[in-house]
Amino acid sequence: MATYSDVRVQAAQVIARLNTHQETLAQTLPQALDKVAERDRALLQELCFGTLRWYPRLKQVYLQLIETPLKAKEADIEALIFLGLYQLIYTRIPDHAALSATVDATKALKKPWASKLINAVLRRFQRESEALLATADTSELGRTAHPKWLLKAINQHWPNYRDQIIEANNAHPPFTLRVNTEVNTREQYRSALNQAGIEHEPCTFSTEGITLNSATSVDNLPGFREGHCSIQDEAAQLAAHLLQPQAGDRILDACCAPGGKTGHILEIQPDIHQLVALDISEKRLQQVTENLERLRYGQHESAGAKEKTETNRIQLAIGDASQPDTWTDLEHQNLNLQQTHVFDRILIDAPCSATGVIRRHPDIKQLRIVNDIKTLADLQLSILNGLWPLLKPGGILVYATCSIMPTENSDNIARFLAMHTDATDVALAGPWGIAQPHGRQLLPHVSGHDGFYYCVLMKQAG
Repeated sequence: MATYSDVRVQAAQVIARLNTHQETLAQTLPQALDKVAERDRALLQELCFGTLRWYPRLKQVYLQLIETPLKAKEADIEALIFLGLYQLIYTRIPDHAALSATVDATKALKKPWASKLINAVLRRFQRESEALLATADTSELGRTAHPKWLLKAINQHWPNYRDQIIEANNAHPPFTLRVNTEVNTREQYRSALNQAGIEHEPCTFSTEGITLNSATSVDNLPGFREGHCSIQDEAAQLAAHLLQPQAGDRILDACCAPGGKTGHILEIQPDIHQLVALDISEKRLQQVTENLERLRYGQHESAGAKEKTETNRIQLAIGDASQPDTWTDLEHQNLNLQQTHVFDRILIDAPCSATGVIRRHPDIKQLRIVNDIKTLADLQLSILNGLWPLLKPGGILVYATCSIMPTENSDNIARFLAMHTDATDVALAGPWGIAQPHGRQLLPHVSGHDGFYYCVLMKQAG
């Protein structure tokens, strides 16, 4: 019989690793989930995501309760205190159960000495919660649960949307699907959801999008394993349509993992000539493979393929998007791309600060710092510069980020346009987003889409 770990022990270790080693939830949570019983996995995710979502506010409470800061080697004990506070303030877990289970976790961590400390701290919070929370909320950090640099940036760039952005960042993210229209229409899939008793609403901007009223396991989604739908936010679903793939096109999907947009391109234009899906991480390309296979696109093209089939139009590639001459296939054979005029369409889903998807990645509040924005903007510009020569004259490049920072978005496009006289910014109109000097910005909405930025560039002929 398998032996499972205590859910609060795993949550404490995940948060401790973030604080001591700057490791993201994406890096540590999957391993932690494997160590707990299946029935406890939802609770583990809730404890990790919730504690980090409210970490800045919880810290303002914590600092009132702890007279002497704990040493770095006790990061797991500090994390247990934060977990206890989160449960007492934000969850429906009975106080006695939350307190008891959190205190008991010290034994599994082999630090029984900490049980008295945690018990005392959490019981004091129970007695003085109203005053402690009121004091915490005297600071913007406590009221908003956002770090100072991020608040300053939101106030500077989006003063009229400040409260909306903060509220969205602190909310649970919506659960949104993209219907695979090669298999069924949105209305047909909505009928399947109705038959399964899953309440939902059609998305506003995406013609394939459906938002569920509450999250559910993918096992409950009709036809998910057969590729009838994918999980993808409404804002992200706009990318493939902005690319406007045409029959016979050669397309590059740069920075493609985990492959949501790759699959969408194939769904809306099954007659493209070739799609090269590029990512710098070979491990993350495995996710792309899994997604494409679930969507029934079969095996991608790789070295040693015995015969060219319909699915060979998909090629996975490994490499730095800013350095095309280094790209290889999965067999680590150089792609030998010509250095100019290779692709009809290029999609760049650029690495970014992810400040538009904080509700999905609340660890951003702890890990991201203000200097990252300029560093990321420079990286994005290097990718734009590296890929531009590969676009054919008359071709389209779609630049996308899940950031709300103009430095990474419209300002960066302005830098690029100043360097490339053959690039034209294509005006974007529509019911979504806010017009920027270049492109359009979607801001996160509490019950709607994530924060996203799009700009469409065309290479002038001649």
